[in-house]
Amino acid sequence: MLLVLYLFKGYLIVLFKFPFLSQRLRQQEVQKWSIKVLQCFGIIVHLEGAFTFRGPLLIVSNHISWLDVLVLHSVGYCRFVAKSEIGGWPVVGFLTRKTGMFFIEREKPRSAIKVVQTMSAALQEGNVLAVFPEGTTSDGTDLLPFHANLVQAAVSADAPVQPLCISYLDRASGQQTQAPSFVGEISLVQSVWSTISADPITAKVKAGALQYCQARSRKEWATDLRLKIGELLLTFKNS
Repeated sequence: MLLVLYLFKGYLIVLFKFPFLSQRLRQQEVQKWSIKVLQCFGIIVHLEGAFTFRGPLLIVSNHISWLDVLVLHSVGYCRFVAKSEIGGWPVVGFLTRKTGMFFIEREKPRSAIKVVQTMSAALQEGNVLAVFPEGTTSDGTDLLPFHANLVQAAVSADAPVQPLCISYLDRASGQQTQAPSFVGEISLVQSVWSTISADPITAKVKAGALQYCQARSRKEWATDLRLKIGELLLTFKNS
């Protein structure tokens, strides 16, 4: 019930408060709201590594759950790139559109080109963007292949990239939990209920060092980023 109230509150903030706020204050509202929603789930976010949220910056992360967006927003505001279907979700679609998310129609190459161009311009303006190059969610135990297209935005804008790895841990045991998973046939409602019903969870975010293009192609850079995030993921398994 508290979660529904916070969703409604977020809707009201975007609808009635955003028009009167500066961009910086809007970003702060998104961050505060994300923290409150995570608190509804009893989720604590723990950061590790050389973390920065200063633009221009492209954050590249693995992708496990719809919670990933809230986790990163709780640390600092960034503009995400997501599949176009999310823009049509009730309430959530409205919130994501109004808080600066880019939408891509994955089956349309022209859509990808347009989004990359928009991202590149946003990076040149000093924005912090975030992408999930796996293109979909995984169970968090391994990485799917990376799609290199969106990395082109950082290449074109000559912007740095920060590799991140997210993992959801049972707070008592410190072991990875599948409760927040949003993969395969699991519906959003099932994932939300599983997260609410689970024992207390810590969302751990590990950051790698900033990377620069250094004359790499987008495919080469995406490959190197996947290797780095894989190394970060391995530390969760070995901890």
